[in-house]
Amino acid sequence: MDSTYYGTPAEHVVRGWAERVPSGFVFALKLPQELTPAAAPSTDPSPEQLALFCDRVKLLGPKLGPVLVQLGPDYGPERWDAVERFLEGLPRDIGWAIEFRDRAWVGRRLHELLRRRGVALALVEGRSLPRDRVIELAIHPTADFGYVRWMGTGGGKRIEDFSRVQVDRERELSVWAMALAALAARVERAYGYFGNQFQGHAPASARAMQRLIGQKPVEPEQLGAQTTLF
Repeated sequence: MDSTYYGTPAEHVVRGWAERVPSGFVFALKLPQELTPAAAPSTDPSPEQLALFCDRVKLLGPKLGPVLVQLGPDYGPERWDAVERFLEGLPRDIGWAIEFRDRAWVGRRLHELLRRRGVALALVEGRSLPRDRVIELAIHPTADFGYVRWMGTGGGKRIEDFSRVQVDRERELSVWAMALAALAARVERAYGYFGNQFQGHAPASARAMQRLIGQKPVEPEQLGAQTTLF
């Protein structure tokens, strides 16, 4: 859910989300930008505001999944101390994932820090790291869950029509299916999300991955009208 990136939701909004979805549905949220260390180059985020966000989203109860922390592409490892302080302040009763867009972050030191804090490294297919490196990271998780985003190459002609699959990524999906099988043996749950830029139509990509890993997808003709969350 992108909306939480822009601010902490109101209490009645969170309760409404929980009421509108069926049992077993899990929300994956983004931490508000203002609460990430990337938003404050000279100061740490407000502990009070972070606590408010955490209390608010925990109103989802068992429907609360992972919370993603996204650092900007210009946020480099020279701010290691700020990230370490930030991770130390995260409550343990929420599943946290963190995404680094500067590849210089990724290495043994970061891996050890995230493992110590039980924070998942968010893996992004098609952005800053080569695929083989991302796959290697996927099968060595730093938390009891995995978090993967299939977002596309980030280069070439940008896809504008999202009504159909336009890029054949069957090979990449097959490689990832094998990686997810290895990951499943090491974590309690894996969360995966497709962006339209990956193949042109994220729902079709998600269904293709489900088939590859032995799940039965819900086909479009089986779907009813989508209810609003707002």
